[in-house]
Amino acid sequence: MLQSPPAQPGMREDEVDTPALIVDLDAFEYNLDRMAALLAPTGVKLRAHAKTHKSPVIAKLQMARGAVGQCVQKVAEAEILAWGGIPDILVSNEVVGAAKLARLCALSSIAKVAVCVDDGAQVAAIETAAADAGVRMSVLVEIDVGAGRAGIAAGPEAVALGQRIAASKHLIFGGLQAYQGSAQHKRTIAERRTLIGAAIDASRRTVEQLKQQGIACPIVGGAGTGSFQIEAASGVYTEMQAGSYVFMDADYARNFDESGAPVSTFRHALFVLGTVMSASRPGVAVLDVGHKAVSIDSGMPTVWQRPDIQYVSASDEHGKLDVGSETAAPKLGEKMRLVPGHCDPTVDRFDWYVGVRNGRVECLWPVAARGGFS
Repeated sequence: MLQSPPAQPGMREDEVDTPALIVDLDAFEYNLDRMAALLAPTGVKLRAHAKTHKSPVIAKLQMARGAVGQCVQKVAEAEILAWGGIPDILVSNEVVGAAKLARLCALSSIAKVAVCVDDGAQVAAIETAAADAGVRMSVLVEIDVGAGRAGIAAGPEAVALGQRIAASKHLIFGGLQAYQGSAQHKRTIAERRTLIGAAIDASRRTVEQLKQQGIACPIVGGAGTGSFQIEAASGVYTEMQAGSYVFMDADYARNFDESGAPVSTFRHALFVLGTVMSASRPGVAVLDVGHKAVSIDSGMPTVWQRPDIQYVSASDEHGKLDVGSETAAPKLGEKMRLVPGHCDPTVDRFDWYVGVRNGRVECLWPVAARGGFS
């Protein structure tokens, strides 16, 4: 059930009910424009990943700046985006189960939809679903480029799977999915380049072998916020699937650039707003932001513009702050912004974005594709 929004347009930020998911609209728009500007000279397209934002509103803003479509990880996310008017969607993941495949094929009446495979049995199942629905489904082969998660081996095995797709009258070979997820949060640029270099080599080799068999590869997709500039310069990748860049989070901010300084390509635009609910102990304050409001799988959130205060532990409804002995302690009822360690699962805890500019609420957007449904 959709919860009531925690704010109304025109309200001051310090009047917003908490916990609340805040989008700093100036920083958010800067990030959208910055990504468009970085990719424009490369000729590589952006297919931004909606698993981060889960919002047709944000997807449309990305596409207004040149994105060719969106990625999702689940059929339910694809449905929300398609129903929201997004015309080109890739499920950058495998989908297994007749019911899910039937739902995916049904979306072909209102959007261009594609899906990934790494096994011949998946191809056969999609072929059956597409035939039953009377559609032709675009299918990409996912290759393992080093992450060791999903994906068939690059080279001959991937080529054979591509040939199987291309031979079907109900399927269209869409290209390769080649995402190196384990590279995204390697801290040094040298580490990221090494891992992505191997992914580029594997992708290039597979594209060349497909070509030798007379099969064109229209899409080579992958890349994330931590590495997209490397893939974009490769001459192999055609689509970037970065998602977190729209918001940034505390963990991505721990990556380093060429100079050894923290990466500053994008700005923090997503925050969890909390209220100090207890300040009864010296050196300690407690926010109403615990596990249910912020993800800590990638580390604790940071307190925005207060490096002297540390968020040190979370329980279901409490976030403990260490304010130190020499710090001016937050007052009871004070509002504080937190930068989440991992933006994607933090967004999934909320029903609404509260868009803020110059200290005032400007807009409210539903987090339409949140939840564990698939």
